[in-house]
Order: sequence, then structure tokens, then C-alpha cells
Amino acid sequence: MALRQKKEEAIKMRKTGASYSQIKDTLHVSKSTLSLWLRDMPLSEKRINELRGRSTRRIERYRETRRKTREARLDGVRARVAKDIGRLSKRDTFIAGLFLYWGEGGKTKTASTTLSNTDPAVLLFFVRWLQLLDVPKDRLRVHVHLYADMDVNKELRYWSRTLELPLSAFRKPYIKQSNRSELTYPQRFSHGTCNLVFENRDISEYVLSALDHIRSLFAERETI
Repeated sequence: MALRQKKEEAIKMRKTGASYSQIKDTLHVSKSTLSLWLRDMPLSEKRINELRGRSTRRIERYRETRRKTREARLDGVRARVAKDIGRLSKRDTFIAGLFLYWGEGGKTKTASTTLSNTDPAVLLFFVRWLQLLDVPKDRLRVHVHLYADMDVNKELRYWSRTLELPLSAFRKPYIKQSNRSELTYPQRFSHGTCNLVFENRDISEYVLSALDHIRSLFAERETI
């Protein structure tokens, strides 16, 4: 189509209320050219609002399509992961717990086995891992770090219910002076930070010795 014909067609489309984007996609003409041709043909406010509404709906449909596509893909990934991992044996859980402790556990206090985290699932796993070491649940102590704008009693009940530990196991919570709402990612600290502690020399020495053994399997061997 010749440029003159495209201009005539653009004017016709504009008279029917077409946007620059609609005309551009149809005639394959740049927006700068359309601005020159149609500078004296502005759309009414009503038509602009109609187009914006359509644009919003189109964007939402696009986002929903992307979301469904992503979820379908992740469903496949989750299914493959579940098949690859399967059920965890006691040994699997024991080894996994050691690596968790290697990365997240406390290693500086003598005779203390402790782990802090904001993720309830991590802490629940830690409780069950300790049970593999014959640690009685009634010997566990819990310290919770909360923010000034949090409901202390509500959060203590949450951790008690989640970890299946009585409130009597909880020590006085530490309340930070700052507010959770002021954090960049407050959702990561939705229930504060929970610290689980078991005081026992033998268990601590066993865990730390197990970590030394694992470390030795990966440490660079000295050459003579």
C-alpha cells in the first residue's frame, strides 16, 4: 500500500475511534508518522477511557495467561521433583539435618544445639530431626524475636501450635524497637524469628563431630 493510501486509511480508522497503536499494527506505520498525519484528530475523552479500559483488560488477560502457563510448567517440575525425591528415610532426614545445621545452626556455644530461622517449616524439621537424636521435646527451649508492632501473645501461640511445643517451653520474647512494617520484605518476618535451643553436652559434641566428618569428606586434601 502506498504511503498516500496508508494516510487515507489511517484517517478513516481514526474517525472510527481507532488508537495510534491499533492503526500502527494494521498499517505498519510508525507512531511519529501517525502523529503528523492525525495531529488535528484527537480522540474524545470518552473514547480514550474506553480504550484504556480495553487496555487494562487486555493486560489482565495477558497476565492471567502467563500465570496459568507458569503454573502448568511448575506443576510439571513439582511432579518430577516429588518422583525424584520420594519419601525420606530416617537416614535421609538425618543427613539433611546435618547439612541444615552446617549452614544455619549455632556452632559457637559449648554444649548447646541451636537453630534460628523465620521459616516455620525449617524449625519444625529441626524439631523432628532432634528427635532422631533421641532429644526429648520437653527439654527444648524456645526464644522468639519479634517486632514492636506485633501481637506478642498471638505470635507465641502461633509458634507453640506450629512446633507442637507447650507455651511453658517459651522464654521471655525479645522485642525489637523497630516495626516489622518498616522492613523492605516484611513478609519474610511475618511471625518474627524463632530460636530453638537444646542444652546438652553429648548431643552438641556429637553434632559438631558429625559436621567435622562431613567437612573432611569435602575438604581439600593436603599433598606432601
